[in-house]
Amino acid sequence: MTELKEIVGYLDKELRIAEIADYAGAMNGLQLENDGAVSKVAAAVDASLPVFKKAVAAGADLLVVHHGMYWHGAQRVVGSQYEKLKLAMDANMAVYSAHIPLDIHGEWGNNALLCREVGLNDYEAFHSWKGELLGLKGELDLSLDDLLIRVEWAVGGGVHVCRGRGVEGVGVVGVITGGAGSEVQAMADAGVDTFITGEGPHWSYPLAEELGVNIIYGGHYATEIFGVRRVAEKLAERYSLCKYFVDHPTGL
Repeated sequence: MTELKEIVGYLDKELRIAEIADYAGAMNGLQLENDGAVSKVAAAVDASLPVFKKAVAAGADLLVVHHGMYWHGAQRVVGSQYEKLKLAMDANMAVYSAHIPLDIHGEWGNNALLCREVGLNDYEAFHSWKGELLGLKGELDLSLDDLLIRVEWAVGGGVHVCRGRGVEGVGVVGVITGGAGSEVQAMADAGVDTFITGEGPHWSYPLAEELGVNIIYGGHYATEIFGVRRVAEKLAERYSLCKYFVDHPTGL
């Protein structure tokens, strides 16, 4: 058993929770405490009721998520929100969330881990948002078809692609996981030739064609499984905890 307080302090420091800006609903850090001890950590992308049920069934007393419980702001504690909180509290399960801090972390981050999965190992940070650089970019000497194979292997399934560039090579590849498809103009402005993200609005596809940018939409969920899994691995390693990944894909 390890003290929850010690784990939270470690994560807060490593992920720079107090320093990194985010959406108001992210509420990064400890969102729900338990009685103060942890023996098994579960990791998941979303703090949804089905995820809570799976984590509790697995015996977790700490759940680490990427998308926390308060994305929609203040909510009445009724219905599924009540059920979710009661389930966690009855099971003595704490909940910790990290959104942008986990996306951009140099070692544990979704972007860095996806880059490594597809063989993009020489990259630089780019795309400023609220004082933070949200993406990574670098050159790859690959055809688009070869890169697609790597991305599909990394995310565990098919992807959707816009072949906007019109030439075989992928050139400068930019990576921002999750829902960053609307940033296609910013990608073109930053010199990105091929943009790997999770999802985007419909208009991002025709705009990419006009701008001459390839987009690989790998799925919001599928591109953001990497960070929480790595956090669980690190905690299990550091504190000799059991770990469990709660896989609850949305298909989006």
